[in-house]
Amino acid sequence: MSDVVLRTRRVRKEFGKGAGRVRAVDDIDFEVAAGETVAVMGPSGCGKSTLLHLLGGLQRPTGGEVVLDGRRVDEMSERALARLRRDRIGFVFQAFHLMPELTAVENVEVPALLAGRSPRAARGAALELLDRVGLADRTGHLPSALSGGQRQRVAIARALVTEPLVVLADEPTGNLDSAATSEVLRLFDRLRAAGQTLIIVTHDARIAATANRLLSMRDGALVDQTLLAEVAA
Repeated sequence: MSDVVLRTRRVRKEFGKGAGRVRAVDDIDFEVAAGETVAVMGPSGCGKSTLLHLLGGLQRPTGGEVVLDGRRVDEMSERALARLRRDRIGFVFQAFHLMPELTAVENVEVPALLAGRSPRAARGAALELLDRVGLADRTGHLPSALSGGQRQRVAIARALVTEPLVVLADEPTGNLDSAATSEVLRLFDRLRAAGQTLIIVTHDARIAATANRLLSMRDGALVDQTLLAEVAA
């Protein structure tokens, strides 16, 4: 696979000790190319979210390697990990995690400000992204005044504002109704077409269908990889 931006080598994660030890991620190897969208599916408790947390440096593996853009994530200091997450990784969570006292545009611009952009540049990038996700008329609204689908689109815009190398999304439609899920599905499809590298943990086959490749997990292990569409050149 050319232009690999993320790879794992025999990565594993264990919780507990002795007889109570559980291997949540079991010696997983895979690679993600630039511009590829990868969906990760499997039954509840199979290790999908734990794998995503390992990829994003939110948890450290018990063993193996996680390499992002040529750098060993599993060997980084806490300070280096914080910089990596700030500058190179966009996170989208099921629960949105928007700051309730900030407007949509303020929520989106926060990561850009933390990354050192000027207030003017951060605000311009946030407004542009909210327009891209179809929320140009909701920039001044608080999260409480937005629908679930709109809040998730704000969260996706926030994940994109630092122009991350990869976006990691954990069950991004898990709290959404069918109509809101359709909104987010269309957005992920547009991001894939635009060449954004995405890894999406999901139970929703419609979201998985927007991917280039499907990874199937069971009992912590990667049991199948299915090519759904070639990555656009």
